[in-house]
Amino acid sequence: MFFDLPTLTVEDRRNYRAFRKLLITNGFIMLQESVYCKMMPSPSVEQSMKNLLKRNKPPAGLVQSLTVTEKQFSKMNYIIGKAKMDVIDSEEHIIIL
Repeated sequence: MFFDLPTLTVEDRRNYRAFRKLLITNGFIMLQESVYCKMMPSPSVEQSMKNLLKRNKPPAGLVQSLTVTEKQFSKMNYIIGKAKMDVIDSEEHIIIL
């Protein structure tokens, strides 16, 4: 998910925060500023997430989505910088007792 939303007015900033919170609440993780990703286990889950985002889209700005496979994602090259290792990016469940 890529987005470029206006932040000039108080309402713009409120819409930005609400959209970002929606992404985080639904399991998206930030790759870069305004670039978020989420593992989708099936095409039906992907479609339902796209529908949710369309229903809650901000009134202004640019929001784009791109679907890549796990294999394609794993081939991402880091030209400078490193992948964040403090983010859990697997579908495994964690149980803390």
